[in-house]
Amino acid sequence: MTALLEVDNLHVTFATRKETIEAVRGVSFTMGREKLGIVGESGSGKSVTCRALLGLVRPPGKVTADRLVFDGAELEQNDARTMQGIRGRRIAMVMQDPKYSLNPVMTVGEQIAEAYRIHARASRAEARRKTIEMLEAVKIRRPEQVYASYPHEVSGGMGQRIMIAMMLIPGPDLLIADEPTSALDVTVQLQLLAIMDDLVQERGMGLIFISHDLNLVASFCDRIVIMYAGRIMEVCSAADLHQARHPYTRGLLNCLPQIDTPPGELPVLERDPAWRDGVS
Repeated sequence: MTALLEVDNLHVTFATRKETIEAVRGVSFTMGREKLGIVGESGSGKSVTCRALLGLVRPPGKVTADRLVFDGAELEQNDARTMQGIRGRRIAMVMQDPKYSLNPVMTVGEQIAEAYRIHARASRAEARRKTIEMLEAVKIRRPEQVYASYPHEVSGGMGQRIMIAMMLIPGPDLLIADEPTSALDVTVQLQLLAIMDDLVQERGMGLIFISHDLNLVASFCDRIVIMYAGRIMEVCSAADLHQARHPYTRGLLNCLPQIDTPPGELPVLERDPAWRDGVS
């Protein structure tokens, strides 16, 4: 597998008046043009890890790493102007809730077209045509009507499709999806995953899929990274998730409710303090 992204010993810290919080502690992984899932409970460092790759950790946050290499280029050595060219154009990120990501006073079409014009330096007419094509690609019916709609006029599922269209229109090599299905019902989740799967395969992209849902990630991704307290506990293939060996991963799996078993109390995950220090 040719490496698209290499992360070696990534640390993200936030200095407060009383102490320094380590949000990410020595994270290392490599991925190619594949679907990589990152799972873990809230506060495990999933989103912060991906924001660090894009240079989106604001002060007082501090990012350090031995290596952050994307497609052969060292990300940490890039200046702000170079990173602006990489963000969106080569690495795109779909945020968790479109309500907070879309501009409420701009139409959907204007926002998607703006993303294309910034990176492709296209005319307004070409950007509009490309936007309509992208809305069709994410399976939105009546794309011309949606183009002229404002964010509050579309549903949550359509809002996520619009965000995906906006992130994919510049043609990135890597897409980061931060819990894109968390607020959607099961049917819409499956539709959205099918759209993302088709687009990723058609375009030969890499995908980082952040989620709390172990079963969802196992059915959708190729490999899975399990995080806890800012560290990676285990990396395994999605097909072998239920054979995972780390006690934290086993604990997460045991806490999942089973439809085919009698109802009862779910087990409580006992967390070992040693895991925070990187001791298995």
